[in-house]
Amino acid sequence: MKITEKEFNPLTGEETITEREESKQEKTERQAFEALNAKRKADAEARAEAKAAAQAKLTALGLTVEDLQALGL
Repeated sequence: MKITEKEFNPLTGEETITEREESKQEKTERQAFEALNAKRKADAEARAEAKAAAQAKLTALGLTVEDLQALGL
């Protein structure tokens, strides 16, 4: 993966742009970050599905979240 770096010198107003290949460490860190994000997304989707299933069960029983709160559940 190419990395683009910009360097700006405020004294001269000069901007330097360089492109380089990512290092092995940067690649490892990027891949770990992407894996963590994928896991977080999967966890969030699983929680949303579980919440929807619970809501569907409550609806089938004719109950609301407020009813459960009133019962102390």
